[in-house]
Amino acid sequence: MDWMSVIPPLVAIAVVFWKKEVILALALAVLSAEALILVNADIATSYMAPINAIERVVDTAASPGNTRVLIFSVLVGALLAFIRDSGGVTATVNYLVNKGVAKSRKQVGGLTMFTGIAVFIESNLSVLTAGIFARGLFDRFGMSRARLAYIIDSTSAPVCILILLNGWGAFILSLLDAYELPGSSASILWGSVFFNFYAIFTLLIVAYTISADKVHGPMIEEEKALSQVEVNQTTEPATKARFMLVPLVIMVLSMIGFMFWTGNGVLSEGSGSKSVLYATALATAIAYGLLLLHKRFTHKEAVEIGFKGMGELLPLVTIVLLSLTLGNSLKVLGTGVFVAGIVGEYLPLMLVVPMLFIAGAIMSFTTGTSWGTFAILIPIGVPLIQSLGLPPSLVIGAILGGGIFGDHCSPISDTTAVSSLAAGTDVLTHVKTQFPYALFAGALTLIAYFIASLVMLG
Repeated sequence: MDWMSVIPPLVAIAVVFWKKEVILALALAVLSAEALILVNADIATSYMAPINAIERVVDTAASPGNTRVLIFSVLVGALLAFIRDSGGVTATVNYLVNKGVAKSRKQVGGLTMFTGIAVFIESNLSVLTAGIFARGLFDRFGMSRARLAYIIDSTSAPVCILILLNGWGAFILSLLDAYELPGSSASILWGSVFFNFYAIFTLLIVAYTISADKVHGPMIEEEKALSQVEVNQTTEPATKARFMLVPLVIMVLSMIGFMFWTGNGVLSEGSGSKSVLYATALATAIAYGLLLLHKRFTHKEAVEIGFKGMGELLPLVTIVLLSLTLGNSLKVLGTGVFVAGIVGEYLPLMLVVPMLFIAGAIMSFTTGTSWGTFAILIPIGVPLIQSLGLPPSLVIGAILGGGIFGDHCSPISDTTAVSSLAAGTDVLTHVKTQFPYALFAGALTLIAYFIASLVMLG
């Protein structure tokens, strides 16, 4: 039965590339996963799979953490609508261009990447802030939203996993603290930063694409298609930049405050899902208040705009919900554990670390979750450290990098959906255009782990 646990993600990926429809692909994957769960439990009533699939969606939505992500995703729609229809986006773009802060495509790309790096507290907040901030600038300078989605997605997770003064670091520390290691969990985790080759290579490649103002692979077609049409830069005439900048600044600053608050004064122990929800809700309320205060819209008009914005994002919110649901179904099936089994005890010592990276990538790609990959692979990797005497930081770096690599390539990842949402582009377009960059960084990383293993274990 173990090998059958990979059928649902394969169904999802096959339907995505066949029908070009993510929601259908995820729904069929959840349905097939629930059917396999019934078969695996020796329950003959496999025709109950549709009912079980619905209940799995309900259970997923009932989880406090998942509910926060879903509400946050809906609120983003209202926030985007407020700052867009108010004319704040146009005013901000004009202000930055006139001040010379964003007077070229390279400067716009660099500003976007810097914003994503600066907001390293939480990955969703990073992509959201950078995406909202840069949308109008990318439109103004004729750069595709696919390029924006790539920059923010390939900046957020690598930065979060390298800086670690956030929920990512706290989560991984909690996994490492359960084991006796040849050093403190904190020192091993901080040491893994230098061996997280995928995160480092990915950031360098993003920086290269910005500094050289070059795109490659399917991204070229997106840029050409954009240049052949007249870009509608504004939906509303410019008003006041504060309609955009004030909500965004409040969202970022309040996110930091909420992280301290939910972590009882310790930033790295704060709840990312709670903090990003509270910060987004506050920013949305402030944006609404500014519209009324400056008499830009009446209460009725603002409410209509907010709900219109929420409605525009419902397809992406559905993708997020189904992605989370599929992850829960695959956890019951044990897909991640099966994939992790490719790293066996009979591997040559030099191949263990590269194979851990590959296992993490495959697991994250097929399950759509990097954190779930960490939770499964670290308990497998730590015993290898203990029994084989492998360098702890090298092993942990490979596991973390593999999880992010697979997540960057996966069309069923909730992070992929959120990045597309923030940039305002189609999920499949984002996956297709980001894949070559991620694959190139992954290939370089694999070579780096072979070399590191030879040097450190030879």
